[in-house]
Amino acid sequence: MSATDWYAHKSLENGVFWIQERFYASGNRANIWLIRGSHQDVVIDAGLGLRSLPEYINAKGLLGDDTKRRNPLLAIGTHVHFDHSGGLHQFQQVGVHKAEVDALANGDNFETVTWLSDSEIVEDPSPGWTARQYRVKAVQPTHILQEGDVINLGDRQLTVLHLPGHSRGSICLHDRDNKVLFSGDVVYDGSMIDWLPYSTVGDYVRSCRRLVEMVDREEVELVMPGHYNTFGAKRLHRLASSYISGAGTCHRVSTCAVRSVAGLALRASSCCSVGC
Repeated sequence: MSATDWYAHKSLENGVFWIQERFYASGNRANIWLIRGSHQDVVIDAGLGLRSLPEYINAKGLLGDDTKRRNPLLAIGTHVHFDHSGGLHQFQQVGVHKAEVDALANGDNFETVTWLSDSEIVEDPSPGWTARQYRVKAVQPTHILQEGDVINLGDRQLTVLHLPGHSRGSICLHDRDNKVLFSGDVVYDGSMIDWLPYSTVGDYVRSCRRLVEMVDREEVELVMPGHYNTFGAKRLHRLASSYISGAGTCHRVSTCAVRSVAGLALRASSCCSVGC
């Protein structure tokens, strides 16, 4: 299967494209965001990496005809979980938060929580492909990101917000001028996952408080999340507030128990994938 078949995209306003992997039929299918700037173009998250995302972007002409006047495409992972980071190795410029640099550089399929099944891939990306072969390929980040960093696209800027909880290196990218938040898995319109090996409930609560404060200060009008559909400020406030109110003692205890089970399963899966 070619890259042009594997992906599909929708053009949104202000030079933003919404890209998805057509044949990854799973709730884990991540949104891929391409943002065009006057001097720099950015991809936010890169999917599984089963087919070439740069090839698709170029074949569809999503960067236009004046790419020679801009810097090479920069791919930023909102965090290193496999459904977001699997395609990062396909890019020359790669950015992730400093807390997860080693996981990506080492191809750590435990921290990237690599867990993919054959049933989720409804069309094989290549002959003889099986999910058991799948791994997040190691790549050395060229951009080590931290709180407050600004990605300058020329006509727009994206500010890095470190909002851990879902993972230790989870970030959002905030377009302050346009009041748009690219939220990764920090928040999306669904259940927020805090039971993975490097998830932390306390950090998640603090991150959600920051999101509530951003809404109260009218800094966000539109959220472009890591999964599912976009939504507005009121929904963001409700999602973040609900998590805060629900993260009591019972929630924390049950999360620890689930994390332990998930950790054992992921270690076994990662070991099997390298032939242990």
